Amino acid sequence: MILASPMFRKLLLISLLPIALALVIVTFQIRSPAARIGWAIFDGAAAALLLTLILAYFVSRSFTRRVAQLRAAAEGLVDARTVAPPPAEGDELEALAVAVRHTSGQLQRLMANLKVESERREAILAGMMEGVLAVDGNLRVTFSNRAFVEAAGALAPIGEHARLVEVVRDPALSELLHQVLSSGRMLRQRLQLTSAEGRVFEIQAAPLAAPSGSGAIAILHDITDLERLERVRKDFVANVSHELRTPLTAIRGYAETLLDGALDDQEHNRRFVEIIKAHSIRLNNIASDLLVLSELESGKRAAEPVPVSIREALESALRTVESEARMRNVTLRTVRLDDAQVLGDKMRLEQALVNLLDNAVKFNRARGEVRAACGSRSPGEAFIAIADTGIGIPSEDLSRIFERFYRVDKARSRDVGGTGLGLSIVKHVVERMNGTLLVESQLGKGSTFTLRFPALDEGK
Repeated sequence: MILASPMFRKLLLISLLPIALALVIVTFQIRSPAARIGWAIFDGAAAALLLTLILAYFVSRSFTRRVAQLRAAAEGLVDARTVAPPPAEGDELEALAVAVRHTSGQLQRLMANLKVESERREAILAGMMEGVLAVDGNLRVTFSNRAFVEAAGALAPIGEHARLVEVVRDPALSELLHQVLSSGRMLRQRLQLTSAEGRVFEIQAAPLAAPSGSGAIAILHDITDLERLERVRKDFVANVSHELRTPLTAIRGYAETLLDGALDDQEHNRRFVEIIKAHSIRLNNIASDLLVLSELESGKRAAEPVPVSIREALESALRTVESEARMRNVTLRTVRLDDAQVLGDKMRLEQALVNLLDNAVKFNRARGEVRAACGSRSPGEAFIAIADTGIGIPSEDLSRIFERFYRVDKARSRDVGGTGLGLSIVKHVVERMNGTLLVESQLGKGSTFTLRFPALDEGK
């Protein structure tokens, strides 16, 4: 390696020049008296040449080794390898070695910082609740986090440079990213992804510059619950307005009738006042139920949960609806009254049972029957069951009867004075007590509501 180095060849050439010149001179003066002197000069030059070659060899070897070390150190800066520069020896290569050593230290610190920042960024993106998707100019995936994989319903992990249409079979998302790539502007759009089981996303997409070319990045915010809440809020406002309009219109109409002269009509004025009173009671019931429902949905507790006897709560509720049952010719019958203790609010539980019994009486047939039972069905579980022989609930309405203001028979519900909030209150009361509510119904034969709660141990 040393003999083949360009530097050594140059030194050898320079050293051979005086020898060649002396050889030429001796050749022309070989017959002259000074021939012996020429040969002596030639021998001296040859000896000097040999010494020069030996010194040049060692100098070239040391120089070549240090240059090779410098080259290795410089190459190590590019591929992040740690290669030590040659030690300083006080010559011209010392300044270069110091510069390489200084640059190496700076680049190593820079690369370490970049690695930490990259790992931190990857951890943040991977842990985000929002889905993150990055694509290149050909709509091939360059990055995606777990939230996006779950939202897209794709198999994790998504292969590098996979085509977006193979990952998310939804043309709306591909079209949005294509518009971002072509326009170079940030776009925002609300999309319902079919691959995500119809969930709704607010997608914000922006251009993404990369060394390999242009790309785009999209952030997917899941707003399905917000959409549902907004829809529920609109329905609630519409339902409240509708429920309040009927009694308010009746009250205003009969009040205007009385003021227009019906006060002097002894035959009808009392009936008009009774109608106004009935609608006022209905308005008061709606307002009261709305306040109760608002309190239950807020999650705030009026008092700490206490042990409650389900037998006492059921007996109290039965006494409350006795007069209504007699008036409607409906029989109240207890099938089983075993006691069990549950944790909750006694007043709210009684209110829920009154709502269920009141519905069972009002939506029953003449000479119908309401059966009530309570007790323990299995260790650790208490139940309360209320069954009636009334009109029943159509199967298509069973999933919606706990919605606010939802009525199966709208005309009859208003005739009997229902607010449409009773079953919604029952559901919230049961859920607050960590229970479950089951409904079984046959149209024309009646319905059965079963409340199940975790039962307290006898010793508690």
